[in-house]
Amino acid sequence: MKSNIKLYAALLTAATITFGCEYDFPEQVVEQPSAGTADFSKMVSVGNSLTAGFMDGALYDRSQGYAFPVILAGQMTQAGGGEFNVPDINSVNGFFGLGPNNTPLGRLILTINPQTGAAAPAPIGPGDFPTPFTGDKTALNNFGVPGITLGTALIPQTGGPNDPGNPAYNPLYARFASNPGTSTVIGDAAAALANGGTFFTFWLGNNDVLGYAIGGASNPAILTSDGDFSTRLQGALGALLQAAPNAKGAVANIPDLNVLPHFTLVPFNALPLTQEQATQANQGYAQYNGGLAQARMAGLITSEEENYRRINFSAGQNAFVMSDESLTDLSGLGLPSIRQSKSNDRAVLALAQALGQPVGGNPNLIRGISSPVEDQFVLIPDEQDEIQGKIDTFNEIIANFVATQPDRLVLIDVNALLDRVLAGQVSSGGVALTASIVPPSGGFSLDGIHPNARAHAFVANEFIDRINAKWNASIPRVNPNAYPGNDLPVTPGN
Repeated sequence: MKSNIKLYAALLTAATITFGCEYDFPEQVVEQPSAGTADFSKMVSVGNSLTAGFMDGALYDRSQGYAFPVILAGQMTQAGGGEFNVPDINSVNGFFGLGPNNTPLGRLILTINPQTGAAAPAPIGPGDFPTPFTGDKTALNNFGVPGITLGTALIPQTGGPNDPGNPAYNPLYARFASNPGTSTVIGDAAAALANGGTFFTFWLGNNDVLGYAIGGASNPAILTSDGDFSTRLQGALGALLQAAPNAKGAVANIPDLNVLPHFTLVPFNALPLTQEQATQANQGYAQYNGGLAQARMAGLITSEEENYRRINFSAGQNAFVMSDESLTDLSGLGLPSIRQSKSNDRAVLALAQALGQPVGGNPNLIRGISSPVEDQFVLIPDEQDEIQGKIDTFNEIIANFVATQPDRLVLIDVNALLDRVLAGQVSSGGVALTASIVPPSGGFSLDGIHPNARAHAFVANEFIDRINAKWNASIPRVNPNAYPGNDLPVTPGN
């Protein structure tokens, strides 16, 4: 039994929500651009994929050009800012992953299935493996590296060697590292600051919790501890502040989990079944449901847990069967810790391709029906609370450190900005920015995690507003509507 998931067909119809309340960024009248008490003549930016301009699951030419620090630096030129050089990726399609025969696939685009009319992200076609940067590494300003954490920004292994025994290796840093295998991201950024740097942006810490969340909270080893986060943040920011004692900086925080479409696009009832399929699936779980009743009568579980765990399918859209380690262990009775998904569970975007498909090529094991969805695909409520607690703690650590340097640092509360986006309270010129991937107003690129170009412009304006207010500057704000959102869906071959 095989079920075809048409997730995005409903998504692109249902996600166009009209909000009654919108927050327009205040218009800023700039008589004369000025740096105020700051100096923007040489800005250095350090961060992860958000700083690099990673979009649509890839780093590519257009995405690099629309990264928020590039936009910010462009506006700073009117207030005395200088050149802002990035390690050009030199790839129109970028690198999304490996396809058949290990061929590289390019960035995601929205495509329409000509048979069903369903729209879904899919690779644009061939991509390019990342190649070494051949420009002048000493002239770089952008040290954004997709995938790095605070920890990997501080160690030389991030640049090499490219060896199975080195899990920290990141080809997107190695390609422009000053000395691969010896230098560090923070060290390279600090060296750039020491060489005439006057201002910096810093946006690290997202991956210290996001990687854990994307993996369904299934690998606690990759979740940074509070103590390590604090120590590494102090080490990274301390190195930048020390490198250029007169430089000032803007430090951004971490967005909430519920803002990211990556965790909201796959609904809990994403499994469509016919009556015949539902009947067959129910027969397969009759013994399991009967065992739950026996466990309840034996006093091993409550009637509430029995009902919570019972599995029942019907014709139409169904919740999927999933593992849940928080359930009472009934393995002694031969009963697995499984249940059907609930509305407060959050599936990761990868489940959209895996749900309803054979596991390991076995047609008798259909993920979500006869085979439970694995832990790495779903965040249960307890895991969501754990992750949100981490985000809150990390953001408090960031804010507290910024407060220790009131003359040199300003906090950029991107978390609050994106919360307003989620609430439908952000727009420009009457055009809303939404927490979705749906064009034209959706602010996230097609991977559901990274902002698209238009959203990067809003982020740049948030930096500009806070910098202007902190140092009495007057950097002109950018018009977000001059930047593209996600492209409209296309039919392959057209």
